[in-house]
Amino acid sequence: MIPSLGIDIVQIDRIRQALRRRPRLAARLFTDRERTYCERRADPAPHYAARFAAKEAAAKAIGRWLRWQEVEVVNDSAGRPNLEFHGDAARLAGTAKGGQALVSLSHERHYAVACVLLVMPQGAAGLDDILPRGGARV
Repeated sequence: MIPSLGIDIVQIDRIRQALRRRPRLAARLFTDRERTYCERRADPAPHYAARFAAKEAAAKAIGRWLRWQEVEVVNDSAGRPNLEFHGDAARLAGTAKGGQALVSLSHERHYAVACVLLVMPQGAAGLDDILPRGGARV
């Protein structure tokens, strides 16, 4: 197995203020399912911030910029967060070829943090082998 790790921390108030200033920002950064999940909460900002951090951590684990809508945090039936990759992000993360993405989210009064671990199957091409040359770096 070939692991790759990414971590990100976000100020919750920064996300709260950005979403207030630019009402369409949530639709640009988050999927319908993510927005539905966050908006059901009494204070959506910490949940948006944790999901934003997860998208950034996923990009760091891959080593490339990703489209916001192609990385999605979804919760399983027990409430645990999982990452789903769509489009090019699934190929880059290796999940389209059997790779796994593990995510951990946390937030407190001021900050939200996310850690993403990508595990590629043995014998899979390394991330640099499947990524186009000259792509944007995180």
